[in-house]
Amino acid sequence: MSVPDTKPVDLPNGERIAYREREGGEIPLVLLHGNMSSSAHWDVVFERMDDRFALYAMDIRGFGDSSYENPADSIAEFAEDVPLFADAVGLDDFHLWGWSAGSAIAMQVAADVPDRVRRLVLMAPPSTQGLPVFEKDENLQPTETVLTSREELANDPVSVAPVLSALETSDAETMKEIWSQAIFVNEVPDQDRFDRYIEETLQQRCLLDIDYALVHFNISTEDNGIEPGTGEVTNIDSPTLVLRGEDDLVVSREMSERVTRDIEDARYVELEGCGHAPTVDDPERLLSDVEAFLTA
Repeated sequence: MSVPDTKPVDLPNGERIAYREREGGEIPLVLLHGNMSSSAHWDVVFERMDDRFALYAMDIRGFGDSSYENPADSIAEFAEDVPLFADAVGLDDFHLWGWSAGSAIAMQVAADVPDRVRRLVLMAPPSTQGLPVFEKDENLQPTETVLTSREELANDPVSVAPVLSALETSDAETMKEIWSQAIFVNEVPDQDRFDRYIEETLQQRCLLDIDYALVHFNISTEDNGIEPGTGEVTNIDSPTLVLRGEDDLVVSREMSERVTRDIEDARYVELEGCGHAPTVDDPERLLSDVEAFLTA
């Protein structure tokens, strides 16, 4: 099957959230995509996941077909839409699966409304202390200085400026090259699927805002040198599965291991032969692990 088209739902905060739904299952699972993507990037999960699961894949505010009426400064602001969305589609509680930046949002949701998140899956998650973007030297190598303002981030010549330029000019070829170099480092989707992913990526309107939010994200109990820890990670009581591809170039093993340490009931699985997109690199192994965890 192909991924369903989006349909809209209006939230009381003024946002109109687009989402894709696979009906028929009795186990509700909300899916939160990563940066530079949309709900369409969950297509493999829609196609392959056991049909016991009812799937709800949101376009996060500022991505895909969703609105961006209220620009966000923090992961907490992006996260506030998730329980409102669940209310709108009639979900009292649900499993929650985040990918990359969506994992940061998922952690915040699980901390904000722990009674509503049954089990939590974090795929390629940033640390509980955020995802820093480092200043580059004359050889474009990272220094120890973290970029903390939107202006500094916009001028980052490696991680941000090329993406921002491709978004502003709707440059599909450059965006495809960025994905190929950073994300699809092992397996590459077929051409039609890859083209659809890039078309969805080019709809993003919040790149600087979510990059800024990820830099300043810190729900740990410790100061990370940029923000004091809020300690909200201690509110998360959902059983948690942390997944990371061994070849991930976006988030480090140290970040994922930090998440596993900070969330009390979490276990860590490293996926052999996978990069930042296990849905493409090894969907069979990925879904086997996730389905077993969610139905344990």
